[in-house]
Amino acid sequence: MMAIGLDIGSQTIKLVVWKNGAVVLTRKELTSHDPLAVCRELLKNTPGGPLRATGYGRHLVKEYLQCETISEIKAFALGARAVFPSCRTILDIGGQDTKAISLTADGRIDKFHMNDKCAAGTGRFLEIMATALGLSLEDFMTEALAAKTSHPINSMCTVFAESEVISTIARGTARPAIALGIHQAIAARAVSLLERVSITDDILFAGGVALNRCIQKEIENKLGRKVHAPDAPQIIGALGCALLAAKDV
Repeated sequence: MMAIGLDIGSQTIKLVVWKNGAVVLTRKELTSHDPLAVCRELLKNTPGGPLRATGYGRHLVKEYLQCETISEIKAFALGARAVFPSCRTILDIGGQDTKAISLTADGRIDKFHMNDKCAAGTGRFLEIMATALGLSLEDFMTEALAAKTSHPINSMCTVFAESEVISTIARGTARPAIALGIHQAIAARAVSLLERVSITDDILFAGGVALNRCIQKEIENKLGRKVHAPDAPQIIGALGCALLAAKDV
């Protein structure tokens, strides 16, 4: 029988279907102004089975789809160990928040910290900075990776950082240098959060921002150790939900 996991994030909703010890289906859509409608669309033509949900919108789903919910921390701990069994530390940078989680040797949650009161250093922050530079997210990353020098960004407040970037452009600073400086500032913020938990190898980088190779590289440079990003870092929370739902089968 199938088991289904949903992660209702601030920017995207992810669905994972688990069957016989493997992921057999994944789907992802923008959250939009009506996350419940998006969830229903994602669940269309999905085989029946127990459902678990996590993320910002999990309580909405619980009420209308009558399913159980779990915390994002638990969902990411379960999902991370499924894709990377030796994982001891998890960094999740999503659309609006950042989470750092440390696990015990047997995969139990030891400590966690969240930066959920400010979008600084998150996916939304990256989007706004890329727009300020007149770049797509892909080109933003590419220019940062190609930069020979970096120009530091002093403010991590989204509004002030955007103003600082615009002013820096006006002074003639090279765009790749600004792009790299922004990536380095985001990495420094992520490392600061990780340092509030016990950083133990192996480290898994999850969430949409884990698709950004420059952020991963800069975090590795600051930590002085390897950071592993799975092929599909955005589905880790939904996978954790599906794994827990599978226990009800």
